[in-house]
Amino acid sequence: MNTNAASATDSILVACPQCHSVVRTPSDRVGEHPKCPKCKAQLLDGHVVTLDATSFATHTSKGSLPVLVDFWAPWCGPCKMMAPVLDRTAQQRATKLQVGKVNTDEQQELAGRFNIRSIPTLILFQGGRELARHSGAVDGSALGRWLDGVLAR
Repeated sequence: MNTNAASATDSILVACPQCHSVVRTPSDRVGEHPKCPKCKAQLLDGHVVTLDATSFATHTSKGSLPVLVDFWAPWCGPCKMMAPVLDRTAQQRATKLQVGKVNTDEQQELAGRFNIRSIPTLILFQGGRELARHSGAVDGSALGRWLDGVLAR
């Protein structure tokens, strides 16, 4: 068996949380803190990424990892309660999932495109398509169960 061919296909695409470039990373090295060759930022840093229309498309459509997107607004009390839950989720699942936030006040076109009627609304994307959505605040264990259930399908 050609090991070069096997390693070339055993990789994932990761959108950089800083410059939003798409980077190919060997699957077996995602836990080794890979860096973006363009901006040198850590790719899977376990932080929530702020998304706008351009970076949203890159992260949700071009990367291999699922992306959990929180549609929120700064004036929303339940959204503020969700922030630490999402921070922990991003840290705990850093090599398996990216977490992003879309401020619906600043990104009204995105909110409209995804028919966001209440906030917070969480949408899980993979490969450019919506896998599932949940509206309303949840605690960390409920979010974990929801993610595990959706990703197990």
